[in-house]
Amino acid sequence: MKVRIPQNSGAGNMQSMLKQAQKMQEDMQAKQAELELREYEVSCGGGVIDVRINGKKEVLSVKLAEEIVDPDDIETLEDLIVAAVNEAIKKVESDAQEEMAKITGSMGLPGMPGMF
Repeated sequence: MKVRIPQNSGAGNMQSMLKQAQKMQEDMQAKQAELELREYEVSCGGGVIDVRINGKKEVLSVKLAEEIVDPDDIETLEDLIVAAVNEAIKKVESDAQEEMAKITGSMGLPGMPGMF
């Protein structure tokens, strides 16, 4: 028994996959550029510290409520600033992963943690 294998089916399928991958890459680059322009604001310590950060994870501003500024307790203020900045960074990363998953999900690819 002989089996006939269509000669162009593999090449056509591969070309289609390459086109899909190229489009996905272009979509991801465009989304990354869009994400870098976004701004995020996070409050910490019951609203006594507000941090604004952009999609590039650059801190744009830190606002402190007067009641948190205690010269005798600098450590608490430092800890709250660190917590607020870390929370803002997590928010940026979570948003980026969510947006990229929308793009990569269409091809059934597994998540790519740490890539963005």
